[in-house]
Amino acid sequence: MSEIREITSARFRRVGAHSHIKGLGLKGLKALPVADGMVGQVKAREAAGIIVKMIKEGKMAGRAILLAGPVGSGKTAIAYAIAKELGEDVPFISISGSEVYSAEIKKSEVLMQAMRKAIGVRIHEYRQVYEGEITELDIKFEKNPYNPYQQVPVGAVLGLRTKKEEKRFNVGQNIAIGLINQGCRVGDIIEIDAETGRVVRLGRSMEAKRTADIEAERYVPVPDGTILKEKEFVYTVTLHDLDEMQARRGSFLSLLFGGGEEKEISPEIREEVDTKVKELVNAGRAEIIPGVLFIDEVHMLDIELFSFLCRAMESELAPIIILATNRGIARIRGTDYKSPHGMPPDLLDRLLIIITEPYSRDEIKKILEIRAKEENVKISEKALNYLTSIGEKHSLRYAVQLLTPAYVIAKENGRDEVTLEDIKKVTKLFSDVSKSARYLKELEEKFITVS
Repeated sequence: MSEIREITSARFRRVGAHSHIKGLGLKGLKALPVADGMVGQVKAREAAGIIVKMIKEGKMAGRAILLAGPVGSGKTAIAYAIAKELGEDVPFISISGSEVYSAEIKKSEVLMQAMRKAIGVRIHEYRQVYEGEITELDIKFEKNPYNPYQQVPVGAVLGLRTKKEEKRFNVGQNIAIGLINQGCRVGDIIEIDAETGRVVRLGRSMEAKRTADIEAERYVPVPDGTILKEKEFVYTVTLHDLDEMQARRGSFLSLLFGGGEEKEISPEIREEVDTKVKELVNAGRAEIIPGVLFIDEVHMLDIELFSFLCRAMESELAPIIILATNRGIARIRGTDYKSPHGMPPDLLDRLLIIITEPYSRDEIKKILEIRAKEENVKISEKALNYLTSIGEKHSLRYAVQLLTPAYVIAKENGRDEVTLEDIKKVTKLFSDVSKSARYLKELEEKFITVS
């Protein structure tokens, strides 16, 4: 006998490094010790809260933010939290300073594309559509002129109804083919674009007769109002998406095969896109959604890219730029000049600098608890305390990375909870950076070298 079971636990779940962060964890402009996935860094979070208010009031033009602090002090987390505070659909693009150096396209183009990806455009489009439940469907066929043994659809008689009215239509060949391709039948709710004739099957009417106890069908209510109506469609894209669409417009082959390698986009195309977007905004048909571009290891950029950033910050269509570094005094790449954070003074003068501090032991423990919960890892108190000591002695990132491997070992041994022994075992299997560097340093004299 066949058994049908409802499966509720199996679902796709992507856990990222900062997927537990929901915001800055502020009450007004006061940071709560632990909130929205954020722990500690009270001064930095309160400063970020002021930044968020400035952004919402449109007072960040020509400025950027620099997060300065040691490795693993939550710089990326704060940048991500700022984006979350600005809104759920605000684009967040994160790159490393070393990523801009590509053999395929210019470094300034890589940075420009990242900036354009961080600016969203919400487009509102109003279209005339026929929408309703199918009450009658009669497809008309004729013999194919090139094959007398085959028939082709040439039109259809279509009956539609809403809660307000019911009508009967003679439709053309393209709509008839669309109805066949969508598998439409009496009782379905459909939508037909009045301009293009595109048919979309929305689902099965809730009032239609059900013929099976279990079926993979989506049931939707019968539409209100008239059959022919003006409907709003909302699309959210980025400026970079629009740049690529505009760049491919002239080539039929690029429309078919345009998803390959990245290519440079000319300034003229971007200017056309910007002009079109401004027209849509002025007409009330689009909204600009300034996102966040986070550049980690900003000291890796060279003097040309720093100059590019200075100009880009003055642009009308510029994202919120957040930079991060763990360097004090460093050489500006491309010059022999040393400067704070390896950045030119004219750019530093445009930055609001937020300092992040190393986490305390209690803060490290709380972060590990939050990460364990996010990754569905049960951990004993002794194991958590030992892991906290590892994070305090080595690095928080190393301690976080050990959570899941330890849970794998626990599950292999038939346990649902990570114990102290599991943590000790993974520390032997997975080395921290300082230990691996020291090991290779000790063996350096055994390596084959070429003088």
